[in-house]
Amino acid sequence: MEDTAIEEAEVSGAAEFAPALIASHPHGNSVAVAIGPELRVFDLKSGSPVSLSDDCGSRSHADAIRAICFSVSGALFASAGDDKLVKVWKTDSWRCIRTITSEKRVSAVAISNDDLYVTFADKFGVVWLVTLGEDGAERVSVDNKPVSILGHYCSIITSMKFSPDGQFIATADRDFKIRVTLFPKNPLKGAHEIQSFCLGHTDFVSCIAFTSMSENQSFLISGGGDSTVRLWDYINGCLLDTCQVRDKMGELIEQNETDDSSLAIAGICPSNDGKLVAVAIQSFNGVMLLACDLVGKKLSFLKVITMEKSYIPTSLASSFSSELLWTVMGASNMPNQASTQLLTRLRIIPRFQKDLISSNNGPVILEDSEVPHGEKLLLALQGSLDIAKQEEVLASVLSALKVSMHKMLVKKHYSEERREQRKRGRNDKKVKN
Repeated sequence: MEDTAIEEAEVSGAAEFAPALIASHPHGNSVAVAIGPELRVFDLKSGSPVSLSDDCGSRSHADAIRAICFSVSGALFASAGDDKLVKVWKTDSWRCIRTITSEKRVSAVAISNDDLYVTFADKFGVVWLVTLGEDGAERVSVDNKPVSILGHYCSIITSMKFSPDGQFIATADRDFKIRVTLFPKNPLKGAHEIQSFCLGHTDFVSCIAFTSMSENQSFLISGGGDSTVRLWDYINGCLLDTCQVRDKMGELIEQNETDDSSLAIAGICPSNDGKLVAVAIQSFNGVMLLACDLVGKKLSFLKVITMEKSYIPTSLASSFSSELLWTVMGASNMPNQASTQLLTRLRIIPRFQKDLISSNNGPVILEDSEVPHGEKLLLALQGSLDIAKQEEVLASVLSALKVSMHKMLVKKHYSEERREQRKRGRNDKKVKN
């Protein structure tokens, strides 16, 4: 009965769980949270929530947002998702300067380091590119349509990032692989030169991030459904080190009565000094911290910051100029979930830098009263100040989070009849102009 219910939910699209996302402005100017179709932004400089300006109305998207990111400069922000729209925002005014229509639902988005291009990946594994114009200018040609530049051959791309020097674009997928591609000077002609494949994960790759030890040397970090965090020499496609999260979580799993055995990595976030890596794990109420020795090319377990049992982070974020690690918990697209239940919960960890390795003083997690701008920020980004009272909503989110990654990314095998049924019910058919 349970399998049948899940299959029926998948046909209707209700089982396509969408985790809450968080992104921090690289210079600490603002923080953005996406939950369902809602994009919530708080200006940390003025201490006030941001009103988004969009020609389509006050609502940023019509369906669940699957990917958000700031550009390296912080001048631009991109959001994309199940409504097949990619929106580019100028962060000085938070006005949408470009809306791009994709033929398929979008799973990842990134902005080139020079702010000239936005790339996005659809659910069929194709990466598309659109020109934004000089310095993100609003004047673009009317025929500036998305151009496909590379593909993962029908494998969902889970994460996409530009390297710190902007020379490469890394893409990860659910078929265990990471592709590193040279980003050409004229990408409109396609990105055909593969620099390397980073192969070693034994399950889907859920997230990737770059970290640097200098302007001229950087590394790639990845996390996946095989419960590992891996450090790569991405130029040569060499695996440098692997941290087995499962081995470090054994005792904590028993203590917290976690019944999920997969321990998929839900998110990773390097500190701005490159010395730490924060890891979110799909069924764990807390964050694991790894020490990252880029000289010795090693990852090592440092500590676990445990949070309340009702809090499992779905996304992590930090910035170049801030020592705060932002975490968010939330979910949408769950069965019988009302739009009024699109609540998120924030937790912030201070001193997210190498000093945290040896420091035993001060708060490990900020209390709500210690959060920057206090209740104003929490109300704007969470949707409510009384999250703890929403026990039924939190319980359903918590239950979904414990199995979310595998339900979303592990390939399912269907009979011919089920495949035809899914085709008839899908909403990703080609858009007709």
